[in-house]
Amino acid sequence: MSDTKPRRQQRSDWLHFLEIQTRWGDNDVYGHVNNTVYYSWFDTAVNHWLIRKGLLDLEHSRIVSLVVETGCSYFESVTYPEQIDIGLRADRIGTSSVTYALGVFRKGAQETAAVGRFVHVTVDRETRRPVPLPEALRLALRELTA
Repeated sequence: MSDTKPRRQQRSDWLHFLEIQTRWGDNDVYGHVNNTVYYSWFDTAVNHWLIRKGLLDLEHSRIVSLVVETGCSYFESVTYPEQIDIGLRADRIGTSSVTYALGVFRKGAQETAAVGRFVHVTVDRETRRPVPLPEALRLALRELTA
């Protein structure tokens, strides 16, 4: 665990964005999007990118990525109805894992409303044992690194 205090980040710190519309059911009794929804957005943003790049076939890929760690720091509330952008970048590329950073931005905002972390480990679909990141994924991840 890092001793560094989480900080807001700028839109310019992110290399890829996915636009998402908040939904009626995202708000909780406190009048803002519930924290669990953010993790769904993170999963959606990462997998949308993988599918768009041709790196994940939901039914047939021999190699899949499993989430092994997540985290999120919140700086301001997001609500329904609101359009948001999820920023995506790769902060660490290991032998069989990738640590993605995700930024939640209100439409038009330059600072993050929240910053998340999402760690994927690449595994064989059948055995669920870690395997090295495929070269095609390594190459594509360069687009997500600063």
